[in-house]
Amino acid sequence: MSRPNPWSARRSVVESLLTGIASDSWGEISLSIYDTARLVTLVPWLTGHAARVRFLVASQQCSGWWGGESSYCLLPTLSATEALLTSVRRAQNEVDRDILINAAGRGLRVLFAYLNSGRAVSLPDTVAVEILVPALIADINSHVDRFGSAPLPGLDLWHDRARLALPDHVSGDVLARLRDSVRAGRTLPAKLAHSLEALGGLARNLSSVRPVRGAVGCSPSATAAWLGAGTPSAAQRASVAYLESVQERHGGPVPICAPVSLFERSWVTAALVSADVRVPIPDGVIDSLTAALGESGAAAGPGLPPDSDDTAVTLYALARAGFARSPDCLWSYQVGDHFSSFGHERTWSTSANAHVLQAFGAYAADHAQRPSRYRGTIRRLSAWLAEQQRPDGSWTDKWHASPYYATVCCALALAHYGGETADHAVHKAVRWILDTQHGDGSWGRWQGTREETAYALRILLTSGIRHRGDTAARAAARGCVFLLRSDTKTEPAQHPSLWHDKDLYTPVRIVDAEVFAALSLAHADPRVAALSSTRNWPPANWRARHDTE
Repeated sequence: MSRPNPWSARRSVVESLLTGIASDSWGEISLSIYDTARLVTLVPWLTGHAARVRFLVASQQCSGWWGGESSYCLLPTLSATEALLTSVRRAQNEVDRDILINAAGRGLRVLFAYLNSGRAVSLPDTVAVEILVPALIADINSHVDRFGSAPLPGLDLWHDRARLALPDHVSGDVLARLRDSVRAGRTLPAKLAHSLEALGGLARNLSSVRPVRGAVGCSPSATAAWLGAGTPSAAQRASVAYLESVQERHGGPVPICAPVSLFERSWVTAALVSADVRVPIPDGVIDSLTAALGESGAAAGPGLPPDSDDTAVTLYALARAGFARSPDCLWSYQVGDHFSSFGHERTWSTSANAHVLQAFGAYAADHAQRPSRYRGTIRRLSAWLAEQQRPDGSWTDKWHASPYYATVCCALALAHYGGETADHAVHKAVRWILDTQHGDGSWGRWQGTREETAYALRILLTSGIRHRGDTAARAAARGCVFLLRSDTKTEPAQHPSLWHDKDLYTPVRIVDAEVFAALSLAHADPRVAALSSTRNWPPANWRARHDTE
């Protein structure tokens, strides 16, 4: 009997992953408590309403919170609590009313304890947090106000209670000005369509909004706000069909953003080609990436404005796959020595700038005759990224909750395209990775995760062994063992949501591609492979999992 060919098995896995991104026009994004709750409030007539309510009840933690770690739980808890309070007040419900009252009451208790404690409350730098949080707090306070005149059994304990307080540095003025602007007939900035639900009743059938393939701002909740709770008009049929399709994929609950095929295809392709995974990228994927590039670059999904991050990753993926396109569309995002993600943003993104560096660097590497402007931009952007590094050697970012994501983006970009002047920053990043490994071999901000471990491995396997030799090789091997052990479980380990949108989310195929890329690099390093047994990777259940997706 012939022995199984490990490379054949690995090729099968990556081909299955690529087939998935080529055939799925939606993208695989984790379910969102925030968006699902907004649909419960805004479109109770939509198919799957009862399933969405049950999803909210089942997702509540024993503590009373919904959502992620630390302050990331605030927005999903506000959204879910408000949705359940709205459901309690409706005349008919397909979910037991006492269950709804109990869940809503627990949500109110943790929110009052958190926001009205007198302690400083800070908000994470997630999308539109400065308008969504005050909008939901105002909605919940309106519910509590009504308890005084019409107490509900089980919720009458909130009679005469103080109202929820706004977090520090959140005044509600930005939301008020935005609503006044809409009342005055002014057109919203394109990127605000993604958070249209913050407008409340003003969002319904707003004439300045133009859905794309039925979706408003590539967002189920924004689309629901535009439709409203009443009977949809004939002109809104495409948006109803969009919401029906989104909720049908998961039997009621919805993701934070859909569809995101461009985002998924560009990031998966970039992860694989940057790790020299030599499998042909499907023509359909290459064609879709090329077609997405317009005068201002590419957008993550239909109805979203182009941005430098998706543009840069798309350009880098195409260049490394052998289909380079000019990166000149990125100049419109340049702000001094770095680049903005969108216009008029509150904070800069280190990861987006790292991706811009990769896009220019990959193109310039194959086009040595290009103008000196490219070389100057690469030099200045490398220096800017190095300046953003924290004293411990890590980076943080506005698009991800984990410093391991920002650090892998910046360290890899600097290692490949930053030149000798960036070597010190990369060395500091390697040292931080070695210093923060958990006892089980994993890495992670709150606990060890497969995603964050893959990022740490990418740094060690790309630069760490060059800087720290056997020390880095042993740490990488321990990280590989963690990934391999979690691969042997009957059910795949769930990837915790770490990516920033309005709520935290997981781009499932992108994370799987990052794990695959890290293990592929480990297998190619003889020292790490010998110490971690990557010769036996991937196990059969991992291949089967992807074959069925």
